[in-house]
Amino acid sequence: MESKDTTLVSFYQLLGRIFFAAAQSDKVIRPEEISELKQIVKDTWLDVDGSTDEFNSDAAFQIEIVFDHLLNNDVVVENVINDLKTFKTIHSSLFTDRIVELIMETTFRIISSFAKRNKSELVFSSQLKMALVN
Repeated sequence: MESKDTTLVSFYQLLGRIFFAAAQSDKVIRPEEISELKQIVKDTWLDVDGSTDEFNSDAAFQIEIVFDHLLNNDVVVENVINDLKTFKTIHSSLFTDRIVELIMETTFRIISSFAKRNKSELVFSSQLKMALVN
């Protein structure tokens, strides 16, 4: 695996944590949110680039893998916004306007999949947007 692919695998793993934190922001992860994430990965993220992981699978599957791991292990994700800021500082070229748009669109679709967004979900998405655009 090339170093570029390693960076992209780390990027997609971070996105898995971000999307999990979005779903978890109201303290309940609903089946509709999980379903929506999987559909978005399939329909959108797999087409973003051609990077692969160590198993020669599309690296974007790391989003689902990390999300599922966190869900199955009842992990409470903390500091993901700070982790994003750090990663973005080091790998700013990955955060094109299109990628930022996809991250926000994915987040909004996940938190809107069950019902209207609530205050905790809106706070998380606002913090995420600030971290992405600054």
